[in-house]
Amino acid sequence: MTASKTTERTVIAKRVDSGTADTEEIRDLARAAGYEIAGEITQTRTEDPAYHLGEGKVTRLANVVAREGATAVVFDNQLGPYQVYNIGNELPEGTRVVDRFRLILEIFGQRAQTRKAQLQVELAELRYELPRAEAKASLAKRDERPGFMGLGEYDESREQDIKNQISRIRDELDSIEETEQHRREQRRESGFDLVALAGYTNAGKSTLLRRLAEDVDVDENEQLHPDLDPTAESEDRLFTTLGTTTRRADMDRRDVLVTDTVGFISDLPHWLVESFKSTLDAVYRADLVLLVVDVSEPIEEIREKLVTSHDTLYERNEAPIVTVLNKTDTVDQAEIDRKRAALSGLAPNPVAVSAREGANVDTLLSRIHEDLPEYERERLVMPMTDETMSVVSWIHDHAHVESVDYGDQVVVEFEGRPAIVEQSRAKAGELVEASA
Repeated sequence: MTASKTTERTVIAKRVDSGTADTEEIRDLARAAGYEIAGEITQTRTEDPAYHLGEGKVTRLANVVAREGATAVVFDNQLGPYQVYNIGNELPEGTRVVDRFRLILEIFGQRAQTRKAQLQVELAELRYELPRAEAKASLAKRDERPGFMGLGEYDESREQDIKNQISRIRDELDSIEETEQHRREQRRESGFDLVALAGYTNAGKSTLLRRLAEDVDVDENEQLHPDLDPTAESEDRLFTTLGTTTRRADMDRRDVLVTDTVGFISDLPHWLVESFKSTLDAVYRADLVLLVVDVSEPIEEIREKLVTSHDTLYERNEAPIVTVLNKTDTVDQAEIDRKRAALSGLAPNPVAVSAREGANVDTLLSRIHEDLPEYERERLVMPMTDETMSVVSWIHDHAHVESVDYGDQVVVEFEGRPAIVEQSRAKAGELVEASA
């Protein structure tokens, strides 16, 4: 796994087929990984099979690296193993070539604090390395030089070793997921509704989580509902949340647990998404999903992110989705209204909030209450016994009790999740049978 490192000077490089290359996101990603950006090279052209960029542009890239004293080049593109090798040969000795996905893996490696997150990073790194090992094996079979691509002597067992490690990690992640699924079921059986925060990185999910749970003693909550990560960071940087963080929301009448999840990012390859799919299980298995977007971004960018998010969520998610237009404190009301109208097809009836300022959060809480699975109402009549008092106490802990009448019999009126109502009926039935 990639460890934290000292600041390293880097040059940003990006190629696009047409138009003008936008390097804002890759710059943010590089800074998130701890790089100091010393320069930038962009090019608009079709991809060169050997160098990705044109040979002349690679020469210019090498000059910029030498002039700025950079030790790495970060590409906002996916590079093949041969391209990495060829580009590296043209750069000053010792210069690392890092493509977009290698960079993301570096960030993940730095942020992975839990066993699950570390395993997912390791899995993604192995999936990144596998085609490079396969390429090396192919070259070896063609009697190419064994040190090709700077990977050292060819070891015919390396490819199989990677596949074995991938299988081992999958098994361990499956075991962790079984534990987490059991935890989710325990929470539901305890009367909790599960709400998941989803959306792109830097949309403000972690800030919103803290806002929704701001009146809760998190230390107490940790003891009641231990989760994989102890805190929810809310910093203006990418990938502060790699694992999941769960907090109890401050809501009237309903017990709700809100889980923050890893942020989406554009143009991720299938192998990378697949490596982190278990993190998204918190979203897929929720009762309600809050899809958080940054309303200050351009409409087309928001639309693209919504489409990608929906594609990811609808693959396995069955819960209702509420779009949250966050960061309303950064734009005026006219712009919010304009974007709300333009995005109505993708985000019908969104809720606009400022997680940072707390604006309109009460409206969001009301919407959460409305869109969660409906509670069932129940009226139970039980004999007056000591055991009945324990059942009444249990109902108080797991449901919303409206009234309790203590007479010759105990009459409890309450509402709760269907599973809780069913358990209450079973407990009451046992008491009636025992007293008969």
